Amino acid sequence: MKTYVRLVFLLLVLFIGGVNVHAAEEVAKPLILVGSDGNIPQQMEGFNLSGYSDSGAKSWDIKGDKANIKGNQVEVTNVNANNYDNEDTNLKAKKGNIDKSTGDVHLQEDVVITTENGAQMKTDTLDWNRTANVVKTADVVTLEDETMKIKGQGMEAHPALKTAKLESAVTADIQAESKDAKKDNRIQITSDGPMEIDQAKQTAVFHDNVVAVESGSDRGLKSDRMEVLFDPKTKKIKEIYCTGHVEVRQGNNVTYSDSLVYKADEQRMVLTGKPKLILDTGDKTMADTLKF
Repeated sequence: MKTYVRLVFLLLVLFIGGVNVHAAEEVAKPLILVGSDGNIPQQMEGFNLSGYSDSGAKSWDIKGDKANIKGNQVEVTNVNANNYDNEDTNLKAKKGNIDKSTGDVHLQEDVVITTENGAQMKTDTLDWNRTANVVKTADVVTLEDETMKIKGQGMEAHPALKTAKLESAVTADIQAESKDAKKDNRIQITSDGPMEIDQAKQTAVFHDNVVAVESGSDRGLKSDRMEVLFDPKTKKIKEIYCTGHVEVRQGNNVTYSDSLVYKADEQRMVLTGKPKLILDTGDKTMADTLKF
């Protein structure tokens, strides 16, 4: 999950420099059209702003078709921004607005953030509150890389805390560990939300009406809360911890328990808390019930 929290960091790095428009202009030397008083910049055409580290290496750049400066507001179009610190990251949006007095940033229309390894975050609008250091959107967000695809309605991310939350209607398709390297073991998870991502803990926690289905089998899990633990190297699911009204279905057989641990590499489940198994005997009027 580290990649997805890093995606929102780009806003913080780029626009701390980006709002410092005058310093960046000296580096980029864009075409500037002046206002009626002959002094105040009103518009930059084909702007190209850059920021450099103390060593002289380029640390970020922002390109765009046009920047309209209206007092403290800077309206930009066709934003194409890059961050070159640690992992190269690109941000694109058709429109944006920067508040020079507060440092707040609003992006809209086809907002896409892409890391150098191909991971992407896509949404329609994105807002960064500089004072609170919070990135938010009320729109649908898609997070995707080679091991997973996650989608949800609304997002709030805290770059300093390295956490992010998808608010509701969460769906996820995530690759899990497998003892057979040739076998593609994937888990499809849905929940009413929210879903919380913690980079430091390498976890994703799904809340409310959580359902997980194991690919390649008809086995499914259901619980009130589901915590997914990722392997920090492979980025695949290592373990899943389920609590609250846990239900396991395989075919017509159902098992209920208070909690459950799923070991992805073994595809094994350990149930605790008075598990009860209901077996389908083929008799439509009766099922066998086993309590442990």
